[in-house]
Amino acid sequence: MDVDEVRLADEVAPPAGRPRSPVAFLFSGDGWPYLLLPFIPIAVILELAGASPPLVFFTSALGVVPTAAVMGTATEELAERAGPGIGGLLNVTFGNLPELLIAFFALSEGLHEVVKASIIGSVLGNVLLVLGGSMLVGGLRRERQSFNQKAASAQAAMLILALAALTMPAVFELVKGGGLPLPGDELVAFDHAVEELSLTVAIVLLLAYAGGLWFSLITHRDLFNPPGEEEPAHEPWSVRKSVIVLAVAGLAVGLMSEILVGSIAHTAESIGLSEFFIGAVIVAVVGNAAEHWVAVYVAAKDKMDLAINIAIGSAAQVALFVGPVLVVISFFVGPNPLALVFNGFELAGIVLAVIIASHVTSQGESTWFEGLMLLALYAVLAAAFLFA
Repeated sequence: MDVDEVRLADEVAPPAGRPRSPVAFLFSGDGWPYLLLPFIPIAVILELAGASPPLVFFTSALGVVPTAAVMGTATEELAERAGPGIGGLLNVTFGNLPELLIAFFALSEGLHEVVKASIIGSVLGNVLLVLGGSMLVGGLRRERQSFNQKAASAQAAMLILALAALTMPAVFELVKGGGLPLPGDELVAFDHAVEELSLTVAIVLLLAYAGGLWFSLITHRDLFNPPGEEEPAHEPWSVRKSVIVLAVAGLAVGLMSEILVGSIAHTAESIGLSEFFIGAVIVAVVGNAAEHWVAVYVAAKDKMDLAINIAIGSAAQVALFVGPVLVVISFFVGPNPLALVFNGFELAGIVLAVIIASHVTSQGESTWFEGLMLLALYAVLAAAFLFA
């Protein structure tokens, strides 16, 4: 998360001095994920009872949503106490934890292709589904919406860098006479040269992301957090409360992630969906569902700067931070290292998504029709993944 996302709680909070009742909060734009809290014990009970894998999968997927929302809120509160520098690092560390935990358990199960599908699916979900939904909903009652073109272009440039780097292992594999993995694969063995290249790419991307953090949080903070846009302050949580909530939410996310990953293979077999589609569409959306909703919600309130930064910034985080971290972890967890060799559908999807994201953010304004086009492309890609 970047510095704009630290203000998520403020953006959706009620005006100062007008606290909401618990019922009003639960049915508000920012409180709805907590309505899904009952699915956490339900998923655990179904898992212990040996219920059907599809039932376990979908209840645990729904259970991830509120735990991710709680973790995001606790992280934002800690970040607000710590200041923008340390706060940005806290958001990077914990903001992507649901995705990282789901992918970690998938790595340990040897579901490498599911992990790669979830990485690409998360990028596509952010730059097509979330950005498209934000532009469509925000533009329905307005002729056009404006946002900071320089900040959006900086985020888009990071995505272009990630695209170039993430495609090189696949190019290397093809030039060396190898082949791309197929959508139905779970684990593909690649030679050590590709694995070492993937590790090199991962390290370079992590260094680039660290530079991006320094750029957005230190040297060019005003670009991403311009003066005059601060919302009325709310009463922040204490550090102790934030840490306790974060720890409990982290345990819950870990539990839901383990149950979710453990049921993927049997669920795919039972309902006729490929593990590729489940990873690229369902799992990719679940981990960030609460944050995705916030982007659309603030866009409807004509706060497109924040919506753009959530969508494009989250996609950049996945490509420059989550994916590379998983590559490094895979050298210690699972049957063999994760090679960043994506299948043809994934490569086509991310190339199209990044090109279009760069185009629609280049002018500093958007319309509902651009949002509709982004959603249409996401629907086409999801359909291709479904039939792959």
